[in-house]
Amino acid sequence: MPRRQRYALLIALAAGTATLATAVAFGTTLITDERQTPPSGSPSRTAAHNPAAPANSLGTWVATWTGAPVSAEPAAGQGYPGRTIRNVVHTSVGGDAARITLSNLFGTAPLVIDQAAVNTRPVTFQGRPTVTVAAGRQVVSDPVVVPVAPDADLEVTLRTPYASGPVTQHPNTHQTSFLADDHGTWSTTRWRYLTAVDVRNTTSPGAIVVIGDSLTAGSGSTTDANARWPDVLSDRLRHTYGIANQGIAGNRLLRDSPLAVGGVKSIGGLSGTHRFDRDVLSVTGAKTVIIALGINDVQQFPQEPDPERIIAGLRALTERAHAQGLRVVGATLTPFEGYSNWTPERNDVRLTVNKEIRSGRIFDAFADFDEAVRDPYAPDRILPEYDSGDRLHFNDAGYRALGRAIDLGTVDGTPKADAF
Repeated sequence: MPRRQRYALLIALAAGTATLATAVAFGTTLITDERQTPPSGSPSRTAAHNPAAPANSLGTWVATWTGAPVSAEPAAGQGYPGRTIRNVVHTSVGGDAARITLSNLFGTAPLVIDQAAVNTRPVTFQGRPTVTVAAGRQVVSDPVVVPVAPDADLEVTLRTPYASGPVTQHPNTHQTSFLADDHGTWSTTRWRYLTAVDVRNTTSPGAIVVIGDSLTAGSGSTTDANARWPDVLSDRLRHTYGIANQGIAGNRLLRDSPLAVGGVKSIGGLSGTHRFDRDVLSVTGAKTVIIALGINDVQQFPQEPDPERIIAGLRALTERAHAQGLRVVGATLTPFEGYSNWTPERNDVRLTVNKEIRSGRIFDAFADFDEAVRDPYAPDRILPEYDSGDRLHFNDAGYRALGRAIDLGTVDGTPKADAF
């Protein structure tokens, strides 16, 4: 490169404002993505069947964090005009630059963001500081040069100047974020509008996407401790992989929520079947998917009495992932005797599903979550020392057991040393 061009490029990168310079630096076209979001223990064992699907090729960008959009936020019908939303998220893999995805999936009006930042570094969208996200759509920001540390909290700040209609949210985050205006700052445990953070990392093998329910989202874990089992997995992998946690409390494999059936309403969002394209196949740098779904189909009203339907649903997700070149690891369903919905018949459904998972006829490999947390003297119950108190969800020790139940070699089919 001629001396004059090198000098101009260095100036542009230092300023961080020239769109052309950013494109050169990252080797990517800066296109705002406004696509319609589709609606649509013991270690793990390598499965006896389903040889591993070929992994995706290495990429420059990889997801370091995700938070699946769940619903419109109750009591926030006009949004937060004039307020600053400070989403705090926890990274897995690090990088030397970042880009963010903002979603207005549950909005009914255009969402205007006039300020956005990653760790105080301003973010632009097609070179502009302001972006309008159409109702039902999402946007991806320009890359911003900002160091992103692995295994660290990251703050993504957004300001909405106008009333914007329903707020797209992910509740029950087990992470403290903030809302601020001229009068003060309030803590919250919701992520708003932000659904992904990607980082530029040229050495990471890719992202492991985890699709699951409250047991993946971390219900029962300590707030701000990052003690969910995907966090434990990230620690064991030394934060070399991106970990995209797409767990949603109440989520089911086969049936959408919220539902109002028999006067009972659940809040689990779109089923795993219907959100698989959106929350798994579209994740940046996805290489492996871990499927930890099915227990809510067994125990949540209305219950699924036919284990073959759950098995077929899991097998269909595996086929969809294989079609995109992803490796698939599945998790057995954990015990819940003592929980209010437990019956011997529902437990039999769980055991039948687990037997098929262990046979190797569904996934490339499996993690035996059931064996990792069950009481050996009462195998239909979880160990008391792992119980968060309701006989279904786990405490930090229980999630640590789940995170350690995954054979690291199964995530991409190659042997790995454990970090601890």
